[in-house]
Amino acid sequence: MAESVCRARLVQFAPRLGAVEDNVERHRAAIAAAVESGRELVVFPELSLTGYYLRDLVSEVALTPESPSLRALVEASRRVDVVCGFVEESPTCALYCTAAYLAEGQIRHLHRKVYLPTYGMFDEGRYLSAGAELRTFPTRWGPAGLLICEDLWHPSAPYVLSRQGMDLLIAVSASPLRGVQPGGPEIQATYAQMLGTYAALFQCHVLFCNRVGVEDGVTFWGGSRAVSPLTGECACAPLLEETYVDVDLSRSDLRIARLATPLLADERLDLTLRALEKIRRE
Repeated sequence: MAESVCRARLVQFAPRLGAVEDNVERHRAAIAAAVESGRELVVFPELSLTGYYLRDLVSEVALTPESPSLRALVEASRRVDVVCGFVEESPTCALYCTAAYLAEGQIRHLHRKVYLPTYGMFDEGRYLSAGAELRTFPTRWGPAGLLICEDLWHPSAPYVLSRQGMDLLIAVSASPLRGVQPGGPEIQATYAQMLGTYAALFQCHVLFCNRVGVEDGVTFWGGSRAVSPLTGECACAPLLEETYVDVDLSRSDLRIARLATPLLADERLDLTLRALEKIRRE
């Protein structure tokens, strides 16, 4: 039976570009502090072990599931569940932007970023391969799904996870600052709207962890947050600062939201599949 409350911590920080071992030690220190504070789940941003603008460093910092750097965090997950991001090298030497869910001294799930942005300032497709799978995985708090940054901008991704019974959506990001308006960054408002919509429509908790810092002249804005399908945004980190935000997610919120408005129960997957198949044929 799923536990009633998830005591999570979002660690909003600036990884040091290309310095895997230094970043591992910062992860271990943050994990130890979270354990001391009674947290049960610690979430780090996209590519938290490597930094984002790697370019030709991608192959040099790539890890496999058996790499000592990653195994150090796997060992740390005996005390608390951990989500971290790294460049994964597959057995065929393909390189992926991957988020790992670690728990009880094991790698419980690896999500390879499905959508690699290639517009504007982004050039991920030149250095990385795209993942090809979306699936949930079990946690103490029910089925969870992992998405990475650009994955969120494609509603089909959380929809597929929702149809697999997702209770908790964990989204990690390295989102750059752009579109600054008098009321704050435009990108922050867009993410807040998007995450709130997903929590409401897919009736799940959402944890969003975005990095901060500056790489190659690009600033990352932070603003990590948690959203409930019942009460909306329930925690939010400040912009641009290295910090953490703690949140307790109640399973009762899911039950109340789903009983009040049975969106998940009423969803017609068969109709959706027929419509998509017709579009594909045409």
